[in-house]
Amino acid sequence: MSEEAGLRRPTTPTLSNPQTNGKTTSQAKAGLVPTNNVTTKEGLTVRTRIEPSLSVDDVIRQLCISLKLKDPPAVYALRDENDELVTNDNLRKKIKGKVNLKLVNAPAIEAAEIVEKLGTRDAKLGLALISLRKLIREEQFANEFLTRDGLRELIDVINTSHGNTLAYALTAMQNLMELDYGWANLDNAFILKVVQILSSEQSPINVCRPATAILKKLVEADPSNASSINAASTSKGPPSPPPGSVYRYGFDVVYEQMRKEKRLLETVVGRLGSADTTMALYSMMLINSLLAHASDPRWDEFIAELEQLNVRKAVIRLMSSHTIEDLTSCILDFQANIVRVTFRKKTTLVEPDFEPLHNQALQYIWEKSKLQEEREDAITPIKWRKLGFETEDIGHEFREVGVLGLDCLKHFVERDPDYWAKVVQEQLSRSEERRCPIGKASNEVTDLLSEHWAIYAPGYSTSTTFQPFFLNFHRVHALALHFFLRMWNESGASTDDFPRLVALTRSQVKVALKRENIRPWHEVEQEFLESEYRAVRDRQMQELEMEDDIMSKIPIRNLRAKLYKESYEFVRQQRIHCLLEGAWFMNGIPLATTVPRDTLRRPTRPWRFLRLDASLKYLHYVDSAVKFPVRKGLEDLPERIEIAMISEVATGTCAPFPHIQRDQADIPLGSSSPLLASSLSFSLLSTSGGSLADQIAPDQARWADWTDGLNMLRRDGGHVASQETELFVQALTEIGLKIKLLDLSGEKVEIPSGLVAGPPPMNSDFFFSDLAYDAPA
Repeated sequence: MSEEAGLRRPTTPTLSNPQTNGKTTSQAKAGLVPTNNVTTKEGLTVRTRIEPSLSVDDVIRQLCISLKLKDPPAVYALRDENDELVTNDNLRKKIKGKVNLKLVNAPAIEAAEIVEKLGTRDAKLGLALISLRKLIREEQFANEFLTRDGLRELIDVINTSHGNTLAYALTAMQNLMELDYGWANLDNAFILKVVQILSSEQSPINVCRPATAILKKLVEADPSNASSINAASTSKGPPSPPPGSVYRYGFDVVYEQMRKEKRLLETVVGRLGSADTTMALYSMMLINSLLAHASDPRWDEFIAELEQLNVRKAVIRLMSSHTIEDLTSCILDFQANIVRVTFRKKTTLVEPDFEPLHNQALQYIWEKSKLQEEREDAITPIKWRKLGFETEDIGHEFREVGVLGLDCLKHFVERDPDYWAKVVQEQLSRSEERRCPIGKASNEVTDLLSEHWAIYAPGYSTSTTFQPFFLNFHRVHALALHFFLRMWNESGASTDDFPRLVALTRSQVKVALKRENIRPWHEVEQEFLESEYRAVRDRQMQELEMEDDIMSKIPIRNLRAKLYKESYEFVRQQRIHCLLEGAWFMNGIPLATTVPRDTLRRPTRPWRFLRLDASLKYLHYVDSAVKFPVRKGLEDLPERIEIAMISEVATGTCAPFPHIQRDQADIPLGSSSPLLASSLSFSLLSTSGGSLADQIAPDQARWADWTDGLNMLRRDGGHVASQETELFVQALTEIGLKIKLLDLSGEKVEIPSGLVAGPPPMNSDFFFSDLAYDAPA
């Protein structure tokens, strides 16, 4: 036994299983039971032999007997040098690793002391909150804290404090909410308080960070997200959460409080430009969470408010920001969410008779045209046909592009109302066959851009790069429509030439929007506004020589969209299968983290094997000094990470351990060598911004399989991070399309340019047959 502070003990305690009668086993004599140093609260350090088969309670009880401590064993606990609580789950690992341990107060004692300090609000309150924000992550401490009504005391502190004290209290609450229990009784008053804190421009950044994370967690705590809820939902809504479940909040509950503070969204969007990268990151994550969980009743209102605040413009600025490395994943998530928004608008019917906003937009477009409605006869008006639509059924005219097409046309008119009126009146001054159908052209341009950016379905975004032009959808639409009108005039087109002009515009869209992530905006404007008709036509003819015109027909485009979704789902299943198989990774050192240094824990072994369980809810793993054959199942994988806790899969975030020899033998391994992020690294980040795992893949293929597989598992769909997956989906789509076309061409089936729907039934006196006929007896 070693000594400290001049105190000595004559023997080294041996903590053994009672069945061995206190005798050390042959394994212990052979040195297989390592020696651990245990330091008491008085500063005495003893070298102790601990048998791995013991429970933590037995170890503490025998230590108390050996050290002749007066207090009962129940008031003690063991922690390592990083203050991690020793439990039955990790005791064996601590013994094998010869980790130095400390005999400290039990979680029940610590919880009682902290709750008392929260209630007294004396000078020690700050220190108590600093301890609380670290300890609250531990299940044993959290249970004791909640049993002693600590949550109520913590909420009282949040309601009455400010400055650093408020920041510490909110961080403690944020960490508590990483558990899936214990905070089910947070009421609307608390949510409103958090909303008010975030809405105030006077709130310091260290207060706003945890407040943003808390609001995000409440948005995601929707009853439909609870894995434990098995009750079937009803026509009235999702199933009710069981008593005590934290999944009782969600978007509607949070948004109801957000509406009481009109400045909240404006303030959050404004913080995207914060010089504090973490603040911008948290704000981006909150916006993504709101977008991903917005409910149908509030969807239109929320999206409209967000668009009015120019959130897209703020994100485009972030794309060129110097802090981009930390925000890449969140920006790609935002793009994926905007794809969902765009698809929903495209598939929402324009119904001016039932939707006041639709009617207002249409009336604005008509009024700015400065035209007068006429009548063909006593019944049939001539109104929308004057604007270049084919019929007077305006809802039917927008059937392919929905509200998205209406929004694009309205924005086009808003940008320059005088130009709109001039163009419309100019077309009406021409003979009917020479008029450009500007309304129809606007919808075609909307459809072309949707096809270019693969707006096929929600959750099927495979872009791995920034798309600033996509976020500027309305501006690009305006440029492309200007191009269409100019080409119509320069070519002297007539009504029969409309499909040719659509094909010409499609070709120009591909050229103007290529290399979107690095191309400056002025070049896009130049391509659309200055390209000459003859040059564009010559280039298009060259393209047509290499590409069959059949690919541009509407049925083929619809088939491509269907195959694209099928290919995406196939690749998703393949990536998830890789996760189910499991793989070895190198543990990495995170180069940037928002977690305080006192709570940062790093693995002590260089290798980690990860495997997803069959329920797709947990990622099981084991750390090891060397790679070894891992058996099927989960027996060899004692640790696990809950998939629901993963809020982001960040890439390029960590470096290999300096002492690990890798394939690049020329990399210096000395301690003075700067750590560089590996391109094959990724981190699993929690809702609090802390890292759940930092891994480095052995090759590009495994990195792509796992980063994209984990992203595809996330509740909000996430985004594709690798070009491998993006190209894989595209290749499968093209192969499937060619196979389908071979079938058609072999049977010499003529593909029409479009399909015309028949007239609707005159009445509802009919039913659909199931076409199932019983065989004769």
